[in-house]
Amino acid sequence: MNAGALPDGDIATRLASVLAAIEEAARRHGRRPGDVGLVAVSKRHPAGAIRAAHAAGQRRFGENYLQEALAKQDELGDLDLEWHFIGAIQSNKTADIAAHFDWVHTIDREKIARRLNEQRPDDRAPLNVLVEVNISGEASKHGIAPAALPALLETIAALPRLRLRGLMSLPAPVDDFAAQRRAFAALAELASASAVPLDTLSMGTSDDFEAAIAEGATLVRIGTAVFGPRPD
Repeated sequence: MNAGALPDGDIATRLASVLAAIEEAARRHGRRPGDVGLVAVSKRHPAGAIRAAHAAGQRRFGENYLQEALAKQDELGDLDLEWHFIGAIQSNKTADIAAHFDWVHTIDREKIARRLNEQRPDDRAPLNVLVEVNISGEASKHGIAPAALPALLETIAALPRLRLRGLMSLPAPVDDFAAQRRAFAALAELASASAVPLDTLSMGTSDDFEAAIAEGATLVRIGTAVFGPRPD
């Protein structure tokens, strides 16, 4: 499957095709297939679709919208799932995010990091977090500017209820493979230059995951290719 191509068939078939494409891309670019994980982006898809993907072996799921995600978590409480929050974070939503998710990909300011730390329940392991970087400098996009990143990383690393894992980005969409790689390479360079140890790069979607894998992605976020078009 080429980047952006959708596999046919049911969710299990689609999932298998996506995982095979990830492995193929990893091998093509000198990566070990096991080094790249899939976050299946399930926003706007029903809980039954997540249940079907779980039955086919998928465990990590990404959600953008808090209330939708909480309803799904209630319905799927019998399953061993790893929930990733990948949407923009509003201050009034941090308590529920801190209590109900295993990973957060979209921290871009100190206030949100401190609220998540304060509100993470004591009976849960530290919350795995990523800092979202606006690598393309788009005014319409969330994410911290690269120049401000080191200070935020240092702050988060000192928060005991958070476990700083790495960086996330959603670069401006482009069709050219080399241009896709340049954006992801810039994020990887920021991670390599960090004084704080980082082990995770969340980058790449259905349209550009191969370029992300080529530049070191450890998590790719793919939705439509797994679940099909989102319902209206």
